[in-house]
Amino acid sequence: MSQELNLKDKLGLNVFKPDKQHHVAIKPGRERDPRLLMAISVCPAGLYSLGPEGKVELTRDGCLECGTCRIACGTDVLDWNYPAGGAGVQYRFG
Repeated sequence: MSQELNLKDKLGLNVFKPDKQHHVAIKPGRERDPRLLMAISVCPAGLYSLGPEGKVELTRDGCLECGTCRIACGTDVLDWNYPAGGAGVQYRFG
């Protein structure tokens, strides 16, 4: 009988190669923007969280580069660009 993988296990199969520059960042001074709360709900990798001071925090490791946060929050609160060639997520089957 095969065992099904949960989301965290499936994400762990992907390989992430860092880029010299971050491809997604919260723009300075926008950490408390209410639009960022949407990113907490919609990010499929769960990279956004609410910090103890009420600021939205971003963990870039594990980003799927799907652009969901950019669509939900807008480009005036997020600086989002695709990573350079050869960097970023490499999907694995599992």
